[in-house]
Parts: sequence; C-alpha cells; structure tokens
Amino acid sequence: MPEVFRDYVKKKFSKPGPLKGVRVLEVCTLLFGPAGPSFLAEMGAEVIKIELPPAGDVTRSLNPFGWFYKEQSPMFMHINPNKYYMALDLHIDIAQQIFMELVAKSDIVEFNLRPGVTRRWNIGYEQVKEINPGIIYIEKNGFGQWGLYAEQDRPSNDGAAQALAGYAWMSSFPGRPPLKQAIWICDYYGGLMGEVAVLAALHHRQKTGKGQFIEMSQIENIMRTMGWVWPYQQMTGKGVEPAGNRDQCICPADTFLCKDDLLAAIAAPAPDEFKGLCTAMGKPELAEDPHFKEHTVRLKEENALAILKILADWARTKTADEIEALGKQYGFAATRLHNAKDMNTDPQRRQRDFVKEIDDPMYGKYVEHEFPVMMSKTPPKIKWTVRPVGFDNDYIMTKLLGRSQAQIDELYLHGVLGKWKDQQGRRPPSDWDGQTGAIIRR
Repeated sequence: MPEVFRDYVKKKFSKPGPLKGVRVLEVCTLLFGPAGPSFLAEMGAEVIKIELPPAGDVTRSLNPFGWFYKEQSPMFMHINPNKYYMALDLHIDIAQQIFMELVAKSDIVEFNLRPGVTRRWNIGYEQVKEINPGIIYIEKNGFGQWGLYAEQDRPSNDGAAQALAGYAWMSSFPGRPPLKQAIWICDYYGGLMGEVAVLAALHHRQKTGKGQFIEMSQIENIMRTMGWVWPYQQMTGKGVEPAGNRDQCICPADTFLCKDDLLAAIAAPAPDEFKGLCTAMGKPELAEDPHFKEHTVRLKEENALAILKILADWARTKTADEIEALGKQYGFAATRLHNAKDMNTDPQRRQRDFVKEIDDPMYGKYVEHEFPVMMSKTPPKIKWTVRPVGFDNDYIMTKLLGRSQAQIDELYLHGVLGKWKDQQGRRPPSDWDGQTGAIIRR
C-alpha cells in the first residue's frame, strides 16, 4: 500500500472533497441527467436538485419489482446521494425568477430535458448567461439539441440508446436476438462523459473567466465505448457480428463453463500469459504451435476457434476456483464470475471501503458502494442519501436567497414552492420524527 493511503478509510471524512466550493443546479430526471451531478456531489460539490412539485423526479417510482426501502426507491437512492432537494415549479414566472437568483450564485447548471423546454421556461442558455456570464451550462438528452432526431423531438432512454447505437446488437451471442444490458450503461457513461466536459469547462473558465454551453447526445456517447467497431466497419465495409463473451481483438479471451457448472473468465493475449496458460493446461507445446504462437495468427478465425475449443474442454475438467488459482500461479487473467451477492460480500471491496454501510440520519443503515476513485488529499465520499421532494426548500430560500419565513409561506401558498406528494418515493419514511435528517444534521 502506498503510504499516502494508509488509514485512508478512517480519515477520508475529515478531509474536503476536490470540488468543495463549487455549486451546481440540477434540473434533471431519470438516470442520464442526475448521474452526472451525483459524481460532482460525491466529489464535494454542493448540488441542488430542483424537482417539479409534488411528484418530483420520475425515478422515485422506478424500483426493482415494485419494492421500496422505507418509502424510497433504491434506484433513486443510489443515483442521487449528497444532494439538497428543492421543489420549484418552473412553469411559473416567479419560480423562474427564483431559479435565476440561484443561477447568479452558481457555477454549473445541468438539464436533461427535451430540446426547447428550457427556452419555453425562460431559463435557456441565452437567458442564463445574461445573469451569470461565467456559468457552465449543459443540456443532455438522447439526440442532442440539434439534428434530425432532435428536430423530431424523439424521446429516448437507456434501452433505446443501446438499441439505436448498435450496442444491444453487439452485446448478444451469434444467432441470438439483440441483448440489452441490464445495467444502465448509456445513462452512467453518458453522465460521466458530460462531467468530463463540465470539469474541462471549469478549467477553461479559470483561465479565461468565460463560461460556455455544453450539449451532448446519449446515443453518440455510448458509441464511443464501442471502440474498434466503427472504424473497422468504415474501413472494410464489413458489419461486425455479435460474438457473445468472446473478445474479437484478444485471443484467447472468453468465458468458460467449469466442472462445478460455474463460469470463469480467462484472457491470455501476451506471450508470457499465453505460455503460462498453456503450461497450466498441461499443454506447454501449444505455446510454440505455429497456429497459436503469435497473437496476430491466433486471431485468425480458424485458429481462434481451435484454441477456444481446447480451452473450453479443459475448463470443464476444473472448478472455477481452481482456474482462478491457476491464473494467479501461472500469470494469466482468470476469475470466477461473481454475482451481485458476491460483489457485496467480497473482502477486497469491503477492505477498500468501496462496498460500505451508509448510516443516514433519515433512512438508517444500508449497504451502498462508494465513488470508485480514491484521492489522497481530497477523497470523494457519500455523506448522506436522498430526501423527500422539497425537503430542503426552506434552507435554500433562507440561507442562499435571504427570504423570510413569511415570504416563503407566500410562495408555498401560490404553488411556486412545493413539498412531497403523499406517495411512496416522494414522502418521508413512516417512522420519520419530523426533524431527523434536516440540513443542520448534514
């Protein structure tokens, strides 16, 4: 362990995050939009999540098998930690004026609405930059802000993005229907790429004093992950067919059924790795076979299929754990496939505090995974989970905008501000005492 990470887990809550002092306004829903600001929140930014009252973000209703944890959606909890929750009806002009007051005090504004919505609400980039010329303003949706599909006002989501980008087609097995990934890969990766641009824009502003407008397409972002597929198709004119778990650029690299009916992933492209694998199989001569010795020769279809067949037959004689142990011994990549339960109980992840128990003042203790990057001086971290719709309204209005309680009450009376609907996912847990989880506790 590098010395700078000694006692990292114990001390990280005593250190600030790298984005301390940065304020973000989020007007986002579902996963693609909120995922990005969540990354910033875990790195210490102050993120104010603005929802339309009383129902708020539709993700509050999206949960596995209709199951709620203490009146809250586990998906919503996972995607929205460390935020402040404001319910502001942006259809109303007074709410738009309040939003602009927050813009004047913020660094970043994030939206994932359909093209044109922000302009109709009078909070588009041209209006916002008049209030704060240094603002970093990002709009993200399925197809971007311009182009044929944007002009058609087509809706999108993660599954549609996987389908349209060709990702689902590539993720399947030969001769099988396309396979959508169960994880929201387009939402998470798109959210991450958006924040790469946001942080680059912050760096540009630090040098020049100028903000800018960032726009992005969820479809185009996931195409970026597909690596060699697009240049190969353009250069050769050949379409790329599904290959299941087999890697078509690395050989051998596939997933194999083992003696105990578990699966093991094996990869050995480098010369020493392949030699080690052949020795582990008891077939060291394969490392010198002219069909397999050189990686570029192994990748030829007939040779690749031959070595993968040899590997598949061998794997059926070993348990997954035995293959993993042989990989460690002989220097090739091999691991038993883990399920979700394995992931949560794995001692490596627990030791590094990646899978950890969160103790939230409103929702109590539950297991979550941390931000997957460690920083020795400014560690990212989860400090609290979500809150009901509009939970932090009064704090934001008094502390940030200087409103009196009488003025706030008037805004509630006219529907400018709102609070949660009496519905699962929106309201507090049934055992809430009316005080716990308030801003002073955070």
